[in-house]
Amino acid sequence: MHSEFSSVIAAATRWLLSAYPATGGALSRALAEAQARQAAMVAAALRHPTAVDAALLGLLAPGGADRLDRIAGAWIAEEDGGDGWRTWVDEVVVSWAACLLSDPGLAASAVTALAATEHGPSLAGDALRLTGPGIHDRAAAALLRHPDLVAPIADLHRAELTALLAAEPLDSFPA
Repeated sequence: MHSEFSSVIAAATRWLLSAYPATGGALSRALAEAQARQAAMVAAALRHPTAVDAALLGLLAPGGADRLDRIAGAWIAEEDGGDGWRTWVDEVVVSWAACLLSDPGLAASAVTALAATEHGPSLAGDALRLTGPGIHDRAAAALLRHPDLVAPIADLHRAELTALLAAEPLDSFPA
């Protein structure tokens, strides 16, 4: 996996957790992080489906978190001043991850669609907390999975995600 791809996943995860923090203690934070990371991983793989797409992130870089922050009113300055990670936030990846976290049916479709990406075979089995969260997972990520709370972020790019997931696979088109 390209480091740029990993950076986008890590930044999206961090942004989601700062905007929609876990409720409870350390275990809840860990469970919420696992779910946010899985959603970001699936969203990033769908957004950047090939190794070339992922490598281009290093040249073009994502747009950053500014617009997301304004919409969610979520960002609070880091105490240590280390907010360079925010430049690696891909707005579409965060929006798609929010869609996946708040809509189990869409999450299942997205994980199925991973097979069409170059990243898919290695990632599809890693999304169990996203597609089949247990009671503790749901409690830990109550804010992160609440459709009404994440709607302003999820709705930014929901149409593109649903269109992508509804598209016919290329090999099924008539010749």
